[in-house]
Amino acid sequence: MNYSKYNTRLERILDMPLADDAIRQWPQSGELVRSSQRINEVESHFQGFKLGIGRRMLLDDKLVVEWTSDYGDGKLHRNVTIAEIEDGKAKKVTDYWGEPFSIPSWRTELTERIPESSNTIWPSKEQLIGDDN
Repeated sequence: MNYSKYNTRLERILDMPLADDAIRQWPQSGELVRSSQRINEVESHFQGFKLGIGRRMLLDDKLVVEWTSDYGDGKLHRNVTIAEIEDGKAKKVTDYWGEPFSIPSWRTELTERIPESSNTIWPSKEQLIGDDN
């Protein structure tokens, strides 16, 4: 994949350009970012950021992407990004993310671990790519 054709990390995650008037929202913090230029400006504040794409699913005019990130502190975050597409560009994007956590002891008898393998939809720390890759 040729990531150099994109101006923002979000475009790399989506593998699609953003509309100039794109909107990106983060329900966890209650924030909304307006315009592809402002999205790029916000992203520029995260030095050492790395990401890896798990899978993308195109559903009519919606794109869902499962991906993993490391903000430079070694902690992995499992993320889902949903984009609404208009004229071949992402127009409205919502990101959900979270840090992996240990299984609570009360659930160990009720659940099982997801098998770890190199072909999982959640990239490992070693598979993440930074801005310098």
